[in-house]
Amino acid sequence: MSEINFSPPSTASLSSSAPVTTLQVRLTALQPLEALLAPGQRAQAEVTAQRDLSTGQHLTLRLTLPDGRTAQLQVRAGDSPAPGVGSQLQLTAQTGNRLLANLITTAERPLQRLDLSQLPAGSLLQARVLSNTPNSVTNLQQIIVHVLSPPLAGRQLVLESAHPLTVGSLFSAQVRDGQTLQFLPLGARLEQLDALQQLASQHARQGSLQAVFNALARLEPHSLSPALRQSIEQLQNNLPTLGQLGDAQRLAQAMKDSGLGLEQRLLSSQAGTLTHDLKANLLRLVAQLAPGLNSLALATTPASAALASSLPSVARSLLGVLGQQNGRAPGLSFPLPSRLAAELESEGDVQSLLKLAAAAISRVQTHQLSSLAQTQGGPDNPLTTTWQMELPLRDQPTPLQLKIQREQPDARPSESDRESLWKIDLAFDLAPLGPLQVQAQLSRGQLSGQLWAAHAQTATLIAQELGQLRERLQAAGLTVGELNCRQGVPPQPSATPVEHCWIDDNA
Repeated sequence: MSEINFSPPSTASLSSSAPVTTLQVRLTALQPLEALLAPGQRAQAEVTAQRDLSTGQHLTLRLTLPDGRTAQLQVRAGDSPAPGVGSQLQLTAQTGNRLLANLITTAERPLQRLDLSQLPAGSLLQARVLSNTPNSVTNLQQIIVHVLSPPLAGRQLVLESAHPLTVGSLFSAQVRDGQTLQFLPLGARLEQLDALQQLASQHARQGSLQAVFNALARLEPHSLSPALRQSIEQLQNNLPTLGQLGDAQRLAQAMKDSGLGLEQRLLSSQAGTLTHDLKANLLRLVAQLAPGLNSLALATTPASAALASSLPSVARSLLGVLGQQNGRAPGLSFPLPSRLAAELESEGDVQSLLKLAAAAISRVQTHQLSSLAQTQGGPDNPLTTTWQMELPLRDQPTPLQLKIQREQPDARPSESDRESLWKIDLAFDLAPLGPLQVQAQLSRGQLSGQLWAAHAQTATLIAQELGQLRERLQAAGLTVGELNCRQGVPPQPSATPVEHCWIDDNA
């Protein structure tokens, strides 16, 4: 990621408001105007380039048409004083390729530093590039941008960058301090959008894994085909018991078979080792239940395929909607809440089983996409890798949910002495203890943890056993820090780390 630095601060004070002056300029389009605007229609425009020719001053305008489309238009200003690059115009089409432009100017000077009380460090700033001029003295690019995001929407900034930015392009940057922005590349933002779109879709369709096994238990074996019976037996017999998860190797294998890495294992030619994979077995079950699988709403095609057919306007709209969300995106909370289709479970027929199995596949995919959406990094933040999964148990009514995060420091010399920080979250519901959650951190061989119990009696019981838990952890070679237990549930973060995004429709 490249840095964009502000020019040296100006001694002039910034005013929050300024008088507005409106000027009129008559322009002549140098290409047929009828295809863009009919006489009398209006459009917004921005001057992106200016040239002085023998026939007058020629301008390149970026139009935003009434239907939301954008277009480039070459015009001639003739003898009229031409507006400069970055000017905002209100155009009215007239007959004969003529345009009447209302130029609105303000007495506000472009900002040369940010007020951190308005945009604190870490805030996201979105802007459009108005001009890009090389500075022969500093060998940097002097860039003027038009801010699009509040609270500075409508203001201009003067930036300096080692790399030029395309005039008219949109960009997102993170505020680092009053004079430094960190550019956020578009590709990473689109990948986040892709993951969040799919996550929202899968989360809306997901259902509890336990609902599938409850429905399977009510089926009459003699009414099933041999192939279907084999698929059901393979799915049920491969489930681990709670006691087996006490063995480290069995736990590692159960995590490997949770379905989280199915696609990676397929790409690495490990198809022959998937007989125990949960997602693979659910897909086999669905394939036996519904030969016409392609007609179901189980598509796993990346959302980028849909975006490609509708860029830029529809995708930009979707990006804006994501940016306006205040809460966490669906599927990013832990543990993932259960969604039981009680009416489907009670029916107990093959058609209902098909719907429950499809919902279970979406639940596995929700965990996969949640892992992807929470795996991220930044210039000043450690790379965070997340694995979130669910382990159904053969002898327990509810599965075990597991989330592991690894925070790995970057490779800068000042950080070389730091070690990775591991975070482990567990969520399960064991009778008669009730819902339990565990949050633990492991760094430099030292483990600390917080246990949460929904029931007061369970919290009291666990608190009495923490000494034995500490001894067993120490016997495993760990240095144990703080361990305690509380009644209730852990607080959830209030917002997703993914901020709003923009698409550069000049790209």
